[in-house]
Amino acid sequence: MARKIVVTSGKGGVGKTTVTANLGVQLAKSGCRVIVCDLDFGLNNVDVVLGVENLASFDVIDAIEGRCRPKQALVRHPHYPNLYSLSSNRISERYVSPQAVRLILDTIAPQFEYILIDSPAGIDEGFHRAVACAEEALLVTTPHISAMRDADRVGNMLKGYRLTQIGLVVNMVRGDLVRRGEVLTPEEISKALRLPLTAIVPEEDKIFLENVLDRGKSFKQLANYYMGAKPEEESERKYSGLLGAFFKGLKRG
Repeated sequence: MARKIVVTSGKGGVGKTTVTANLGVQLAKSGCRVIVCDLDFGLNNVDVVLGVENLASFDVIDAIEGRCRPKQALVRHPHYPNLYSLSSNRISERYVSPQAVRLILDTIAPQFEYILIDSPAGIDEGFHRAVACAEEALLVTTPHISAMRDADRVGNMLKGYRLTQIGLVVNMVRGDLVRRGEVLTPEEISKALRLPLTAIVPEEDKIFLENVLDRGKSFKQLANYYMGAKPEEESERKYSGLLGAFFKGLKRG
């Protein structure tokens, strides 16, 4: 039965969708069968980020309303055969209940190991729908004050759900700004948000739509975390910079 992990954020523009997509790619490359499910009915960009926007014949609303079977709404990635996407729909006024979405995910969950749910940013109805379908959560923020303030609100909301764990990804971290004390360190952000630090994505791993997938060692480390890999089981490599310091700390822990 697939682990259902919702990836969310307090505000837009912090890299939530690219984190979701790259985590899915790395899990799939490791041999896990993965679905990346887009529940952001306002923007629904997961298929674009994954590069499969022209391959979907059906979406999650089609499955909910019976126009296709849930499995027919899945699109297999042409380059990562273990990776599937479940597209969203640009609906505006139609209400979609969490129970309806959860039924679709529960139907296909036995055939997969992970379902990554891309949630809308913020704490509106779409956020609650996405979180209600998940068992775990991953909160994405950047070191900027506005992003952290919004992430704090979302983190408090997540703690009100019966989630087995809530992790934190600090994205777009610039080591030079951290060293000069111009931004908080990821560890300080983790302490301020009262959430365990799961991964750091340095600024040099920042990714754009035309080059969005399979970039950055930090995403491989994040996938290893979810697969339960111990630090000594990971391939040996030289650690450098802020990201290296973080993972050295994991090895000492």
